[in-house]
Amino acid sequence: MRFRLGINYWPIRSAMAMWRRLDAAEVVEDYARIAEAGFDCVRVFLLWEDFQPEPEKVSCDRLDALVAVADAAREAGLALMPTLFTGHMSGANWIPSWVLDRNRPSGRFRTIAGGRIVPAGIRNWYEDDALCRAQTRLAREVAAALDAHPALWAWDLGNEPSNCILPPTSEHAARWLSTMAQALKGEPPGVPVTIGLHQEDLEENRLMGPRETARVLDFACMHGYPAYARWSRHPADEGVAVFLGLLTRWLSGQDVLFAEFGAPTRRADMAGVETPGLLGEEEAARYTERVLDALHRLGFLGALLWCFGDYDLSLSREPPFDQAPHEMSFGLWRSDRSPKPALNAVRAFGKRERTGSRPDLDSIGVTQDEYLSDPRRHLPRLYEAFAAGWPGP
Repeated sequence: MRFRLGINYWPIRSAMAMWRRLDAAEVVEDYARIAEAGFDCVRVFLLWEDFQPEPEKVSCDRLDALVAVADAAREAGLALMPTLFTGHMSGANWIPSWVLDRNRPSGRFRTIAGGRIVPAGIRNWYEDDALCRAQTRLAREVAAALDAHPALWAWDLGNEPSNCILPPTSEHAARWLSTMAQALKGEPPGVPVTIGLHQEDLEENRLMGPRETARVLDFACMHGYPAYARWSRHPADEGVAVFLGLLTRWLSGQDVLFAEFGAPTRRADMAGVETPGLLGEEEAARYTERVLDALHRLGFLGALLWCFGDYDLSLSREPPFDQAPHEMSFGLWRSDRSPKPALNAVRAFGKRERTGSRPDLDSIGVTQDEYLSDPRRHLPRLYEAFAAGWPGP
């Protein structure tokens, strides 16, 4: 089986407005670049409000656009991983207006609906039967639109959904996961289903972590960045991704796709913008090489880089980039589509078969129940012990 080498995709000129301003020719050109660089998989995001503007209405235009994007992936020889119910993205929550709870504050992340910031929270779809029925409708119609499409590889139920809302109990989470997975797979079971968990799902017990998702879904996903981990050794610490991936495999007992890793780099056209913690492009390239080599060596399902390109400077004043300027420069290509040095690391990595090496964390000194009772205490301590034996850069 091939080690999946993929990339997360938003267009350079439109970012999260992709589906409202879709340029099909741009996608075709971008996917050709992605394939030529050696990637075999692309993850795309179905911004929830674009695809389901009303509870009982799924946009036919957006479904047609999704099919066009899948066709572009097929023509480029890329496997496609669509992410439903997006949801959280780059430090903001993009939510349909009919899902909002205006009696609840927006919380840690800004809520965006209809293209503007809205001072409202989110209804809990894990316990709201009407919301769950609406989500089931979207999942079924998206699955029907891509039924038997040759590019479709896997479904992703959401991008870091715990940043939007938490399930009241793990039983609520399991019921929701089962309902959505069945809506996508139908009978008989079809394309595998996963969900985009992230490092905060390991730093806290958010009731829908790797152990809960493994009861329903086909493989586990994890996202992780040294810049967001207070316990990392430095901004280019590849051990963060490795440890988070191993921890996910230990808790889930499943194969793990590391579906997001990357590093924001300094860019000359944003010299006047305060963006601490950015790496030089060569340093980011070395970080990319180390992460890919480690995840492959340790038997992971694959790795997906964040992300395709640096966003056009015209987007820098728009949410979410107005408050998160570092999100502008995670790309493997610059905003003018010239390649960064990290692409040399991708090309050198090439197409590889998965290894059989599967080291685990059974000897880390805590049981799963002990770990989940207090992740905030255990994770930094366990990582310190892990990092002491990890070679580093």
